[in-house]
Amino acid sequence: MRNTADVVVIGGGVHGCSIAYHLAQKGIKNVVLLEKNYLASGGTGRSAAGIRHQFGTEINIRLSATSIKMMENLAGELDYPHGIDLMQGGYMMLAYTESQLDQFKKNAEMQNSLMNAGTKVLSVDEIVRITPALNTEGLVGASFNKRDGHVDPFHVTQAYADAAKRLGVEINTRTEVVDIITEGNRVTGVVTGKGEVISTPAVVNAAGPHGAIIGKMVGIDIPLYPERHQILVTEPLEMFLPCMVISFTHGTYFKQTPHGSLLLGVGDPEHEVKDFNQESTWQFLEDVARKITYHMPALKNVRIVRQWAGLYDITPDSQAILGKTDIEGFYLDVGWSGHGLQLGPVVGKLMAQVIAGEKPDIDISVMSIDRFKTGALIPEPACV
Repeated sequence: MRNTADVVVIGGGVHGCSIAYHLAQKGIKNVVLLEKNYLASGGTGRSAAGIRHQFGTEINIRLSATSIKMMENLAGELDYPHGIDLMQGGYMMLAYTESQLDQFKKNAEMQNSLMNAGTKVLSVDEIVRITPALNTEGLVGASFNKRDGHVDPFHVTQAYADAAKRLGVEINTRTEVVDIITEGNRVTGVVTGKGEVISTPAVVNAAGPHGAIIGKMVGIDIPLYPERHQILVTEPLEMFLPCMVISFTHGTYFKQTPHGSLLLGVGDPEHEVKDFNQESTWQFLEDVARKITYHMPALKNVRIVRQWAGLYDITPDSQAILGKTDIEGFYLDVGWSGHGLQLGPVVGKLMAQVIAGEKPDIDISVMSIDRFKTGALIPEPACV
């Protein structure tokens, strides 16, 4: 392991690997990435890996539209021979009340005016034409964008990691950060669990749900907490579901993967544990089976293959925390509240620009940690 680095990145998910790649692409090649487990072992690899234009805040709409364009060309740009399993069959967001549909209409108008996203609001008849197996009871409409979809999170992360290594980045897995050294008000080094010390003037905290723990190492209280979310996977079926389907009313989402399995999830913030527990539960199995078969009754006899749990890193406004801090050389890319994977490409590029002292292509200053001091929160309504 190197004992000096221009930048140390903590966290080997898609954000950490994207940041490392984009730094190296800028010529900052003495970059060390530290991951305490394996690449994509945290929130990245345990996510549903959806990508969508359909957010309800200006900053996320700008980020997502740019990131999707990057995803569409990612394998070629990074010379990654395996592809990232990008499927763009769309995202369908179901509305069960007129007020919810009105919000989707406002969101779609913002998405289209800001980024020419192509989001449409569908009638129930139009919903049925796209997803004929869907139960339309209680539905009043939906928001839909045909360029939304999903990717393979492991391939996206590995593509960035491989490209970063070719540019000179050192990636160390099974290497936990146990302390960050500061002198006065600036970062000077990182200590690993193996006893190594890396001298560095810059550290990027991309540690996801563990981000608050990393923050405490430099005396910063980062307002985020871990929250368990669970996912279930079925046996492979003949392809019948072209798009990802989400219901904020039921807290549900489901998609069909490239090999035919259905990936099913339920967000239940009122009952899910707020700690680092990633054990799967039978209660979730029962809940997701009941809710998903409500949406698609034809799935009631489908066999379950497995289930798993992962962690969201939740902030008070369900928005990420990005950029500089009061500690010189300590940067944040945490708090994605369940929608971080899809924004990894663009945020990695923007964070590299900030670290290099450049003006970022998209102004991310609204996502600074300072907003929690000033009260200038930017609540994101489109989260499951």
